[in-house]
Amino acid sequence: MKSIQFRAAIAAVALVACSSAAVSAAPAKADSPVTEAQLADHIKVLASDAFEGRAPGTEGEDRTIAYIVGEWAKAGLEAVPGSTTPWLQPVPFVETQAVSGTAKFKVNGRDFALEDDGIILTGRDPSVTLIDVPAIFVGYGVDGAGKVNADVKGKLAIMLFDNAPFGDKLPRYRERRQLLADAGASAVLVIATDAVPWAQLRDSAGSKAMRLANGKQGAPVTGFLSLEAADALLKKAGENGSAMRESAKSADYKGAALPVTVGITARSAVRPFASNNIIAKLPGAKPDGKAVLFLGHWDHLGICGAEGDADRICNGAVDNASGIAVLIEVAKRLASGTRPDRDIYFMATTAEEKGLLGANYFADHPVVPLGDITVALNVDTIAISPRGTPVATIGRGKPAYDAIVREAATKLGRKIDDDGEADAFIQRQDGWALGAKGVTSLMVGGSFSDMTLLEAFLGSDYHTAADNFSDKIPLGGAAEDADLHVALGREFADTKKWPGK
Repeated sequence: MKSIQFRAAIAAVALVACSSAAVSAAPAKADSPVTEAQLADHIKVLASDAFEGRAPGTEGEDRTIAYIVGEWAKAGLEAVPGSTTPWLQPVPFVETQAVSGTAKFKVNGRDFALEDDGIILTGRDPSVTLIDVPAIFVGYGVDGAGKVNADVKGKLAIMLFDNAPFGDKLPRYRERRQLLADAGASAVLVIATDAVPWAQLRDSAGSKAMRLANGKQGAPVTGFLSLEAADALLKKAGENGSAMRESAKSADYKGAALPVTVGITARSAVRPFASNNIIAKLPGAKPDGKAVLFLGHWDHLGICGAEGDADRICNGAVDNASGIAVLIEVAKRLASGTRPDRDIYFMATTAEEKGLLGANYFADHPVVPLGDITVALNVDTIAISPRGTPVATIGRGKPAYDAIVREAATKLGRKIDDDGEADAFIQRQDGWALGAKGVTSLMVGGSFSDMTLLEAFLGSDYHTAADNFSDKIPLGGAAEDADLHVALGREFADTKKWPGK
């Protein structure tokens, strides 16, 4: 997507910003606290309508890149040496948007029509036709070991959306859907249970889907069934949907063949394009081959509303303009105060909202050797809680790392939340992509400590046009968490305090 002219413009922005920083920067004796007003200033810009919801591959991405690069360059960060595209890591994507689709079911050889509102279909290719494909209900699609639990080759696999209630850190629905595709499923339909509102899912799934251009292809047809539509189909097939979902909770569930076939036609608009991760470096004063990585996703859902809606833009103020605002202010303090020993990298990832795609691409094509990263600190959806909220850690469980977090938080007068509720979100954030490659990845702060406040956001403004900047966003907790990340950056980058495990 990015032209030579655009990359040149980014370089010019960085050059001007660096020149400005060179004139104004002065070492500080201590890191000044991050203020709510400083975070608000960044969020107002990044979540403004001018950025069009920061969707990858749009003019909103161009504006987002220019802003982040400009702020990081003013702070004193540098482009990663040797990168072919300074400040940017291009990430190749294929975008698919459903144009039309029909599914004609037969139960025991007789036609059975589902309500159009109860099914969503997307073809992988511009045109897909499937004829008389047999159906199988696979529950969660995997067994307790995370392996595909049924023979799905050449079949329609009907799978549950929810996380499996058995096993240890089993893949989420996107990964399970891909496993079924890898096993040869001709189509995968995901039952949208109570874990996600059907209207919200229909709106998001009916928009543009993305995958990495060099990644695995999904099944020829994917989509969703509403819980009501799935139960109606199962009832017609002589099954009880509730009982089948209960049976699927067993780790050794093997799926259930249904007396159902389906014919599917789907047309889609398919577009290859490139988006970008944004990566910067703060060179250490005494580099030892180990590095600290801060990351957070810059993207959101873009123009998400229908024609005629009063507000069509999903601006993503909390998710995740707030996280990028924190990364900018953390970078300013680490660069302007006493220079840390180790190199520190800052990365703003693309396409997190489409399944951690930018982070996964970085993990597979690292511009910083993964073995050099002593810790990755992810910052996402951070403007949730007020000041004084205890500190929770997603990714906890390694005593040496947990001790550093506890020490840094205690020094700032923060309490630690050890109840483990935050663990449920470990697969829903970019650190998961790095953790899968052996990089210790943590998400630390108050947002995932107060579940009542977090769930209130997830059940209201989250992924809607209502996630705008306003005075109701509690930036006090975000400011405290920003200070905590400055402290963590200094601790993990200190070669004497932290051995760089």
